Amino acid sequence: MSKLADEMETFHLRMATELLGHALELLGNPKAEVEELRFLSNRMVEALRDVLRIAESRGLRLDLPEGSEDDGPDQGERGRR
Repeated sequence: MSKLADEMETFHLRMATELLGHALELLGNPKAEVEELRFLSNRMVEALRDVLRIAESRGLRLDLPEGSEDDGPDQGERGRR
């Protein structure tokens, strides 16, 4: 079961990476059509949902201590300054 979960995670992460590359290309095109951008947005929402599901699942498997979920966003904010 664990191997299947790992394979699914790999698949979803690969798809998100490919989608990101496509998004960068499409958003860099000033002639991109509204329909293309809408399609891209919908696929990105799906990919983000999958990646968040993976992150949540990994967090549950790591059995993180109480309150450690709050550490992530603060760290990200510090990294952007």
